[in-house]
Amino acid sequence: MPESPVSPSLKRFFDRLVRRSLSDLRLASEPVADYLGSLLARFARTEQLYAVRGAAGQRLETVVDLLLEARRAWAFDAPDFDPFRERDIRRHLGDYTLFMLGIFREYVERRASTDLYVREGKRAYQVVADFQRSALKPDARLFSELALEFEGYVGALRYMKRAYLRASEPPVSFGPVLRLLTEW
Repeated sequence: MPESPVSPSLKRFFDRLVRRSLSDLRLASEPVADYLGSLLARFARTEQLYAVRGAAGQRLETVVDLLLEARRAWAFDAPDFDPFRERDIRRHLGDYTLFMLGIFREYVERRASTDLYVREGKRAYQVVADFQRSALKPDARLFSELALEFEGYVGALRYMKRAYLRASEPPVSFGPVLRLLTEW
């Protein structure tokens, strides 16, 4: 799964919002804050949200599609067995479910089960953490924390959206008030 380069200014923008949100909620974790800022900047490009491709090259757009593709990559007796691909798909699955529940929860609620997203997001990050731990990679702690505190970080993204990304209120129209004053 190739990752496209992220705009540094967009990354800085999301880093500030994520850090402010995590601080407001007393969830400060530097590695997680950095990861979430990068995640938001990366997923600002729709093609990254649907970056995983299936065996036939089709875009995988649902949690179920991603789970099936991860299982296919892990099939030990299959000719295209690739545990590293399975790890990458699981990471993407964790990122996707975290992002969608945190930023587009209403969309998820209309189309799928939020319980499925939570369960599979946590599981995906735990699989990645276990894989990274077995390879003695230091980012295993990050993925373990994302798995353990998944719902808290979903809540932090929801908070960030409501507190810092909400659309500004439309300007108040003074027309009716001025009309009443002139008639008075």
